[in-house]
Amino acid sequence: MLDSRDTWSSVLGWVSIANWIIVYSPQIYENYSLQSGEGLSILFVLAWLVGDLCNLFGAILGGLLPTVIILALYYSVCDLILLAQIYYYRWKRTRQLSRPLEQEPLLQTRHERPRNLPLLLRYTAALVFVVVVGVMAWWISSVLDARPTSPPTKIRWEAQVLGWTSAVLYLVARIPQISKNLKTHCEGLSPALFFFAIFGNVTFSLSIGAQGLTRKNLIANSGWLAGSALTVFLDVFVLGQVFYYRAVDRSSGRSR
Repeated sequence: MLDSRDTWSSVLGWVSIANWIIVYSPQIYENYSLQSGEGLSILFVLAWLVGDLCNLFGAILGGLLPTVIILALYYSVCDLILLAQIYYYRWKRTRQLSRPLEQEPLLQTRHERPRNLPLLLRYTAALVFVVVVGVMAWWISSVLDARPTSPPTKIRWEAQVLGWTSAVLYLVARIPQISKNLKTHCEGLSPALFFFAIFGNVTFSLSIGAQGLTRKNLIANSGWLAGSALTVFLDVFVLGQVFYYRAVDRSSGRSR
């Protein structure tokens, strides 16, 4: 039987996984609808990808929670999808520019979209959905495999180096995106990407903490905790940029 710490750690881990399954979807759809990935900084996505790969291999070497490994693998796949969109739409635009009658702006003007529900209500509903799916996934996994997960018994320096490298890359990745937002006013950037990234990182950090606040467990997971917890503050800043520029655009009468 799982004790309460293992249970909470597993539940929060699965909620985090459920959250990250949908977190990339709004930005991927945004890129598709605009037929452009120029709202994202390439350096941001590349640093994110390298950080996720370090996260993945570090988690495997360190024998961390299965949810940590699953998340890192999924992150890497989604990063590749975002990069593929950016370069595909650039290639597509290059072809269009060779046809004068088909020239279009790099980022198409976004028309005001109908909002049947307030933004906060939609996000709240999405969070409830994520929590329900995460709890269901935890319940199914606990039924199929009742073996408890325990903190790593040995701290490996290779895993620690990779974990801290990923943490630094996650933090550094936000800088080019924040800089790009100053120029583009966050045009083509989905706020949901960062909103759910915040929720995912918070639940991810809590899942590690719930496993035990012992010195060994905290040291073994220090890079992953730092990478998740510290990026929350930068993601809050990015969200602030998004809503600030949208407020400015509305006051100036620009259609988004």
